[in-house]
Parts: sequence; C-alpha cells; structure tokens
Amino acid sequence: MKEAWKTELDELIEVLGIKSKPVAVTFTNDEVKAGKRKRVWMCNALKQAARGKSYVIDKETSACPGGGWHCGLTPPHSGPTFRGLQWFLTRGEKLTHSITSFHRMMALGAPPPTGLSERIVMGPVAEAELRPDLVVFLVNPEQACRLISLDHYWDGIPLQVELTGSLCHTAISYPIVSGHTNVTFGDWTARRMQKFASDVVFVSVPYERVHNLAAAVPECSAGSAELEIPEEFRRVVEQR
Repeated sequence: MKEAWKTELDELIEVLGIKSKPVAVTFTNDEVKAGKRKRVWMCNALKQAARGKSYVIDKETSACPGGGWHCGLTPPHSGPTFRGLQWFLTRGEKLTHSITSFHRMMALGAPPPTGLSERIVMGPVAEAELRPDLVVFLVNPEQACRLISLDHYWDGIPLQVELTGSLCHTAISYPIVSGHTNVTFGDWTARRMQKFASDVVFVSVPYERVHNLAAAVPECSAGSAELEIPEEFRRVVEQR
C-alpha cells in the first residue's frame, strides 16, 4: 500500500501507550521540500521530530561536526581536526580515558555510512513523504522491552546491539549500516545537552522490519495477545 508507513504503526502506538511520535529517518539524494532547513544537531533533531517537527539535514545544516561525520554527510576527520576531536573527547568531554581507548571505540564499532546520501530527512513517521529507512522510537524501558519482543517475535533472532558511542551513531548510523534493530541509551553528552528525560530509551528499527513488528502486535503477549497459562503450570506457580 502506498505510504503504508503513515498508518501501520497506529495499533502498536496505542497498545504500547507510546506518547512521543515515532521518528522516520530517510537518507536521500532527492531534493526535499518538506521540513525545516536550519542548522541542527542530529540528537536535537531526533528529540524535536518525536515532538512533531521535520528537518532536512545536509552537510551545511548539520550543526555538530560529529553528527555529520557519524551519519555519513561529511568525510571522517583527519589532520588537525582529528587531533582536536581526540583532545575534546578525552580531555574536554572526558568520555573516554585516552586516545587509545578512543581509537578502540571508533575502530571496533560499525563504520559510518560515509557518502551514502546528500541529505537526511527526519520527522514524524505519520507525516513522512518518503519511505523511511529507519524508524526510531523514544520510549520508556518497559515499552522498549515490548518493542524488542515484538521485533524478533517471528524469527527469534537475538538482537545484535551496539550500545556505546554517540547517540547519532547508535540510534542512526549503526542500524542503517548493519540492518539490525538497535537499542541504546545514547551518550551522556547528548542526553545532558538535549535534556532528554531520564527514562528515555532509543529503539531503532530498520523499516524493512517494521511490517513484521506491527503484525506481531495481536499475536504476541508483548502486544495485545492474551496471556494463557496452562492449569498444570498455574498450580506449580501458585505452590511457590
């Protein structure tokens, strides 16, 4: 169905009681008219998109050099710029102990999608004019738990998560590059600067997995399916 993404999550949102709007993230080379063209941090765009705003982000409007790099809009840092980044993360933000631990953090994680697209469109799924590449849910821990159960209800394949690194890496670039659903708390700097609520968890689902996730809602007890407990098992539980 054309633009199915606009409505296929309605039941899921209602059953799980999700208050924020699921965010559509689309990488594209096409000109896009809808959405704000203003300098914005990727982490702030995620927060504002969950509140109903839409953005078109390119290398000129990505306000955070790290966000532009992590999401593939700009090439990896090198030379003096890279040395400055090393200093900032180890002595400024103090997010990692040394340039060696910083190197491991970058080298052992998924690479950024460098050169993938000219721009990224980010906004509420229900208003997205382009098919999303990724849907990001800003939810509480219980809702995250239910989303994870629904996500692998059909195939049973355990999640391959990447928790560490920047929010734009774990919530956007890692699931884009890997094709895996990811769950992350984000990084402490992004949470602090953007004033995310203390109970917010980010669940990012590649759009090709969304249909099955939504279809699991009436079938799975993490959705709306009624829990059934056999009498013999009930007796065992009650005797404990």
